[in-house]
Amino acid sequence: TSVHPRRTPEALLPGEGPPAHLPTDWPGAGPIDVAIHDLPHRSSTTEWWYVNSHLWAVDGREFSLFASFFRLAVDQDQTTGECRYAHAVSWALIDAANKRYYANSVLDQCSPEDALQRLDRGEATRDPFLRRALREVFAKGRVPLPDRICRYMRVGAEDLDLDFDGNRLSKTGGGYQLELSDPARGIRCRLVFAPEKPIVRHGNDGVVRGPAGEDMFYYFTPRCRVEGELLVAGQPVAVAQATGWYDREFGRRRLDAEDSGAQAIGWNWAAVQLDNGCELSAYDLFSASDGAPCCHWAILCDPEGNRCVFEAFTLQPLDYWRSTRTFNDYPTRWVLDVPGAGLRLTIESEFEAQEFLTIISPPAFWEGRVRVAGVMGGRAVQGLGFLERRGFRNLATIDDFLAAVSHETRKAVDALLPADLTPEDATRLIASPERVYLLDGFDLDQYARTVIRPIREIIHRGGKAWRSYGLLAALDLAGGDSEIYRAWLAVPELLHVGSLIVDDVEDRSEIRRGGPSCHKLHGEALAINAGSACYFLGQTPMLDSNLTPPTRVRVYEAYFEAMRAAHAGQAADIDGLARWVPKIVESGCGELLERRVLAIYRLKAAAPPGALARMAAVVGGGTEEQVAGLGMLFEAFGLGFQIIDDVLDVRGFEGELKTRGEDISHGKITAPVAKSMSRLPRSGRRELWDALRSKPAGPHAIARVIDLLESCGAVDACREHASGLIEDAWGRLDPLFPDSQIKVNVRALGWYILDRRY
Repeated sequence: TSVHPRRTPEALLPGEGPPAHLPTDWPGAGPIDVAIHDLPHRSSTTEWWYVNSHLWAVDGREFSLFASFFRLAVDQDQTTGECRYAHAVSWALIDAANKRYYANSVLDQCSPEDALQRLDRGEATRDPFLRRALREVFAKGRVPLPDRICRYMRVGAEDLDLDFDGNRLSKTGGGYQLELSDPARGIRCRLVFAPEKPIVRHGNDGVVRGPAGEDMFYYFTPRCRVEGELLVAGQPVAVAQATGWYDREFGRRRLDAEDSGAQAIGWNWAAVQLDNGCELSAYDLFSASDGAPCCHWAILCDPEGNRCVFEAFTLQPLDYWRSTRTFNDYPTRWVLDVPGAGLRLTIESEFEAQEFLTIISPPAFWEGRVRVAGVMGGRAVQGLGFLERRGFRNLATIDDFLAAVSHETRKAVDALLPADLTPEDATRLIASPERVYLLDGFDLDQYARTVIRPIREIIHRGGKAWRSYGLLAALDLAGGDSEIYRAWLAVPELLHVGSLIVDDVEDRSEIRRGGPSCHKLHGEALAINAGSACYFLGQTPMLDSNLTPPTRVRVYEAYFEAMRAAHAGQAADIDGLARWVPKIVESGCGELLERRVLAIYRLKAAAPPGALARMAAVVGGGTEEQVAGLGMLFEAFGLGFQIIDDVLDVRGFEGELKTRGEDISHGKITAPVAKSMSRLPRSGRRELWDALRSKPAGPHAIARVIDLLESCGAVDACREHASGLIEDAWGRLDPLFPDSQIKVNVRALGWYILDRRY
């Protein structure tokens, strides 16, 4: 329940207090009475309470944590003006030494319903596949992990007392008590924050504004003494020393749907405690729609608690990190320059992977522990802090997402296969530390020119890289950490590109990914060798990973099973299916031909992504059922992808990567051709087969074949078949994993494969 405060603001003298257009329950002039203003405000549609802390354990380990308690109006009674509120808490415990980020998010019970309304308003995501996948989760009354729905929540009336499923922030004698709990991971904290400095107003004497004229009031306590206890991974941690920070913000925004786009905001925010006794809070507020700045404040507190306000400062990102879960980019090193204070700081993340996935700020935000160092007034300073980046979503569609995956995959390949080869690289790629002698007298430049360069040329032309994403997604779904296995992005791409290089030689294809095929550039012999080398170079990231021997054996078994299957399918594809067609043309029994086509596709296109998903699930620690379910789903993706490829050959691709009717001009027996043999009359079957045997090159002849395939419904039947394969596999996988953001991505990927247009 949410209870409005019964207290009223202190009486204001004439001329004091906020301007007339601001709410009357905001602080007036003079000291802020936290007994009143720490409580929820009736006038506010948006407010939060925030704390962070840096802790040093008795055994020398360092931890940090933050917690944000939110109260947000989701709609308003037009008669009474009363708001209906949703509540949430987001928190994370950070283990600095082990680079572990334990994030936890608890949302209001109304969150699924409200999320559906946001989708209806066009918020959360523009991508139709992601919208559909999210809707599927919300319609079941769920939210995707790591968010979870709160069982109970309480908002106090007389004293600050927020309790969301045992995650609690309450007022205690002279301070604040924080309790956080994640029983599944053995995380718990009980801390008391005792302010050591006066309350400080942020912005313009406490008032800050958003891009659509939102008015907010913001105050904070920049340094607190913190005492208490931690439980980390089920083990108690004795806290020797700790420092803390308290933030409070409340205000109002419009609730009408017309304004929802304008309300989209993003920000960079830093809270820093320096070793000279000073603290700094700085943030830039932006319109997320166009990136226009709308609010810009830096507040410096000296050791005595005096406040200095600066609008002239820069918070400039330097280095970026890309998440393997969302593939969003986040700055992880910054320069903060406040010339008026003689302050210049370098801010660096303790470690990069401090991303917080949540539908509150879809798909995620970055908030983490940072170290700072620089100069202030000509003297060296250093310290710790938190930095948050929220509202910057650089991937609007699955195409954008896969483009980011492809870019990261190319980086992984470049790291594995550097253009400028060192002896250490060669040892890793060709021999081993135990057998360096194998490289004695070997020309590394020749190897780079004849093996590495041909591979990199094809990979650098791009590609959807959905197989690479599938490997990381399967690993995360099974309980692993994809960030640790970022280098494995290269494995599916090398396997796939190796098959493309060799396939182009065998098919005499001259174009690959919009450029000359490998054998046209380097000759057939070198192309065959480079393509074959791809199959084995993918082992290198596996060797570099710290896998147990049993896990490594299972990974290798899955990988080489896929290799055997793919080569069997390729042999059947090269030899062709023409021998069965004349009898089928006369009998009209096309089922056998269809089974032959699908067998080739299953071996060539389905077995590799299925094996890669099983490999990842094993590494991630999945159950046998989960390993099998992910393998079946990605096999369905691979088979569906190939069938849809045949459909697009008939109906056309977007772009210039492939010409409509290319398979027809090569006389290829595709899935639509096989299906048509059970649907066309004998005369149509004969005409179709005669046309294919002639390998028609003219547009009119190709158009006639397309008309035959379309007229009997074979093309639509292929699309329905591909959809059925993916839906059946999803039906088996769905109950094996709880709903999560990664699972939503995988669900959307399946629909994208069915509806893709390149």
